[in-house]
Amino acid sequence: MESLEHSLSQSVSDYLSTEFHLSDPKLEFQATRKDFEGDVTLVLFPLLKLTRQNPAVLGENIGNYLVDQALEVSHFNIVSGFLNLSISDAYYLSFLEDFLKVEDYGHSIAGKDSPTLMVEFSSPNTNKPLHLGHIRNNLLGHSVSKILEANGNHVIKTQIINDRGIHICKSMLAWQRYGAGETPESSGLKGDQLVGKYYVMFETKYREQVAALVKDGNSQEEAEKNAPLLLEAQQMLREWENNDSGVRKLWAQMNQWVYDGFEVTYQKLGIDFDSYYYESKTYLLGKSIIEEGLDKGVFYTRDDGSVWIDLRDEGLDEKLLLRSDGTAVYMTQDIGTATQRVTDHPQVKGMVYTVGNEQDYHFKALFLVLQKLGYDWADSLFHLSYGMVDLPSGKMKSREGTVVDADDLIEQMKNTAATIAAEHGKIDGLDQEQRDTLYQKIGLGALKYFILKVDPKKRVLFDPEASVDFNGNTGPFIQYAYARIQSLLRKVEGELRLVPELNLVDKEKEILKHLSSYPVLIKTAGEQYSPALVANYLFDLVKLFNSFYQNVSVFGEQDQKLQSLRLLLCKAVANNIKSASGLLGMTLPDSM
Repeated sequence: MESLEHSLSQSVSDYLSTEFHLSDPKLEFQATRKDFEGDVTLVLFPLLKLTRQNPAVLGENIGNYLVDQALEVSHFNIVSGFLNLSISDAYYLSFLEDFLKVEDYGHSIAGKDSPTLMVEFSSPNTNKPLHLGHIRNNLLGHSVSKILEANGNHVIKTQIINDRGIHICKSMLAWQRYGAGETPESSGLKGDQLVGKYYVMFETKYREQVAALVKDGNSQEEAEKNAPLLLEAQQMLREWENNDSGVRKLWAQMNQWVYDGFEVTYQKLGIDFDSYYYESKTYLLGKSIIEEGLDKGVFYTRDDGSVWIDLRDEGLDEKLLLRSDGTAVYMTQDIGTATQRVTDHPQVKGMVYTVGNEQDYHFKALFLVLQKLGYDWADSLFHLSYGMVDLPSGKMKSREGTVVDADDLIEQMKNTAATIAAEHGKIDGLDQEQRDTLYQKIGLGALKYFILKVDPKKRVLFDPEASVDFNGNTGPFIQYAYARIQSLLRKVEGELRLVPELNLVDKEKEILKHLSSYPVLIKTAGEQYSPALVANYLFDLVKLFNSFYQNVSVFGEQDQKLQSLRLLLCKAVANNIKSASGLLGMTLPDSM
């Protein structure tokens, strides 16, 4: 079923074509203001010059035409330059019938010729576990991928793994020096947690060495540069870059521990990827592209041998691409990664980089560099920039003292859900396995919804306990509404049938009106790369349903036709909650 706006646009265009010979006029529709009667408003002002009519006359003529010719419109009113249209019960009933026929109403299915987009997210370092910041990154990137798919795109979910550099060598050296052969199996730790333990140990031992050197009369700066552990880590990095077999073997082993640990966390979060890229492989490609850029005159070399690009005409500054010793910087490997992805997936028409807003400048520069290198796809790159996640002080401890571990947070969410669910009597009659499954769904649903309901550009103050509240703008609030509807529908006996000739009450129309806006919501969320729009849509839908359920009798309705209508309306709401929640990566319990 085509959207209401599309259908109205077609009817108004037919009128303007017949009466004024206007072809493809730009029509502006908006939701009718709450203080006026109507559902949809046509803004008349842009049409006045084209038709040479005053708003009252034009509005009257268009309104009468729509009442006569369009099923959608029952009556209208005009306020200044605005034509307020009231949508008919017949239209909404027809919409409900069509809505129930489609599992994911409003979703577009990608076809053979649909665009392919690549979405990068997560992109962790292999020297420590995933943390709270990674959780926002993963949830945001994964949700945006789902929203883009719902808009009819093919989507490739990918990540670039930061598996090279001095920080990786620090973990390796500490394990080599202090690990005594410890493994994930022998320690009972996830691989990423084990490696993170030695990264913290390196920093602890390094600071001890710095303090000792300062005590011996060295300056702080000298001590930090000359601490033996740091010098050893730097030597290990040189050995890695020279393909030392022993260093490379240790590097591969410890990285695999980390990958295995990451995968456990991803599974807990319901996150998956279609492809993986590794900085250890892409940085060399980046260096070769820098050489090509020098030959083309896009880049230039300074006296010390370092390679730069001048972006001052574009409002940025001069950007380093290769150090004087020939070693790569982040920009080098990002250039290599981008080009490798297009080589691997030539069908890709755009890329979305999910990276925190501290990298805003970096991505402006990266996109400009790729454009200057002449890549046609470089105009279709987008930085999905997001703010940091903060926790109220004292809410949660972290392994490193400064960063909240992702696994700890997930476990905390499950435990918090268990406590609050028990307080609300949500676990009565459930066995232990059923309880554990429910706690997992509530806890993760709370986490995902709380983080995704915030506009990506804004910082998030994440309060684990507040997120699991069963009242207010939370995941459990959404989940409970779905479970309540499932409970209602389990009581239904026989087949539910929709009779067209029925009069709707306002509460029913409000829900149907909201459901009809879902396709536009999906489109807008895709254009803005914003799961927050989906979350807010969900919250409004559940509030409308709760108001309907409190004020309109369902099973108490004696008229079987009306009772059937209301149960089908409940079913439609449940279907829509499930569809929209799926875009956020939330799973829904059938009972709570």
